[in-house]
Amino acid sequence: MTTQFVQTLLQSNAGFAALVLRVPVGLILAAHGAQKLFAWFGGYGLEGTGQWMASIGLEPGYLMALLAGSAEFFGGLALALGLLTRPAAVVSAIAMLVAIFAVHIGNGLFMSNNGYEYALTLFVVSVALAIQGGGRFALDNVLLERLGSAGQGQRAAL
Repeated sequence: MTTQFVQTLLQSNAGFAALVLRVPVGLILAAHGAQKLFAWFGGYGLEGTGQWMASIGLEPGYLMALLAGSAEFFGGLALALGLLTRPAAVVSAIAMLVAIFAVHIGNGLFMSNNGYEYALTLFVVSVALAIQGGGRFALDNVLLERLGSAGQGQRAAL
């Protein structure tokens, strides 16, 4: 992995706004993922979610539930922490696109009709975070600093 790639992936000039977006959206995504994976918060767990996903044509249902639940749970936790923010945001955005087009699009915009407005909001925030990064208060900054220090030590040894 090149130093330029790592810097592009982790570096962000965003300030407080990224934190304001990351934490609540990350926690919401993680909670939805926990419903799918662990049957927490009134969810159906992998078995129930997998059966439902298969019933709407997302097969194999168990695997799709595992992928969607993992993307939301682990991606949401990563967003909340600001850890690998851009990759986590991209994964979350893809999960929301699948939710929009596989489940909600036929119901119109409004959430009261099981529409796509909520998933669209989570998608848009995820895209914004993928573009701007984790911001000032993200673990990405710690990771970038540590990797930068390690890279300087390797260059000095050469």
